[in-house]
Amino acid sequence: MSYLVDKEGYYGEFGGAYVPEILHKCVDDLQKEYLKVIESEAFQKEYRQLLTDYVGRPSPLYYANRLSEKYGAKIYLKREDLNHTGAHKINNTVGQILIARHMGKTRIIAETGAGQHGVATATVCALFNMKCVVYMGATDVARQHVNVEKMKMLGAEVRPVTSGNMTLKDATNEAIRDWCCNPSDTFYIIGSTVGPHPYPDMVARLQSVISEEIKWQLKEKIGRDYPDYLMACVGGGSNAGGTIYHYIDDERVKIVLSEAGGLGVDSGKTAATIALGKVGILHGAKSYVIQSEDGQIEEPYSISAGLDYPGIGPMHANMAAKSRAQIVAVNDDEAVAAAYELTKLEGIIPALESAHALGALPKMKFNPDDVVVLTVSGRGDKDIETYLNYYTK
Repeated sequence: MSYLVDKEGYYGEFGGAYVPEILHKCVDDLQKEYLKVIESEAFQKEYRQLLTDYVGRPSPLYYANRLSEKYGAKIYLKREDLNHTGAHKINNTVGQILIARHMGKTRIIAETGAGQHGVATATVCALFNMKCVVYMGATDVARQHVNVEKMKMLGAEVRPVTSGNMTLKDATNEAIRDWCCNPSDTFYIIGSTVGPHPYPDMVARLQSVISEEIKWQLKEKIGRDYPDYLMACVGGGSNAGGTIYHYIDDERVKIVLSEAGGLGVDSGKTAATIALGKVGILHGAKSYVIQSEDGQIEEPYSISAGLDYPGIGPMHANMAAKSRAQIVAVNDDEAVAAAYELTKLEGIIPALESAHALGALPKMKFNPDDVVVLTVSGRGDKDIETYLNYYTK
């Protein structure tokens, strides 16, 4: 049994492609083409060159000495925050725009919450001279102002979304509506391991460079190519998908995923999808979804603009259902405290999303010889105002 996607686009019972008729051809064409493109020699040559010369990979695997002392384990940080544009998102957008170009698409759309995927999409659109429209909830536009201005500077049109909670879910809804209206020339670059098949698998494959590097970096550092624990945050799940991709079927490796607890799992102000979700359809795939008794999507909440999503990628839903991964809910206050701790102990200011992964460390019980790899998915520049305001509100 594998925890990776099957030929029909499912992870166990989760996944699939539930799309309106108008998008059927777009999704079907992508299903037929994505693996041929990704596995081709021409794609791999151009993709790898861009990852090296443009993105700045490989990202370092840093031994966090003071953090290790505090938590009684050997903790390594996978530094995706050091990539061009400041997060892991660029790994995926570089790959998807190459696929879009191969398929003859000339217009790119995207959704974004924390703004990092929007910036990464706008960046590759500037690089390849393609028109770019980014949908972003009005709530997130306000709290991620710097990233909004970066997208505009890069030439993207940012369209604020004022429906619903005005966050990531609503931005995704509008991006899908746009795609329905412009199926012939438009390619939708999804930023997470969500959406209809093949997006969850395609995004995970493009992000799998993270775990590919972890393998050889660990081999160099400790003489073996696998850790005892892998830790990452999950909203939609792209950095987690990339972190675990090459280890997902290796039972020697324990997987710990942190989701956004918000003000508490039982507070009604949370984005802890795996803790609270029921099986449903959201944005074209079957997964766990936070929903009411009559199936209406509940509005999620998190201090982190990148984690307040009411669903979860089908890969992660399947791992949770089959107990392959340990899921930890990390509340706002725990995440902020973890961010300050990393900053003071290691001189690294993490993104609020990454801070949720760090916030799981106090909830773990490690042995002194345990090797832990935790992915710092982004840097905290975009969240400075939130951090500074948190203790003064």
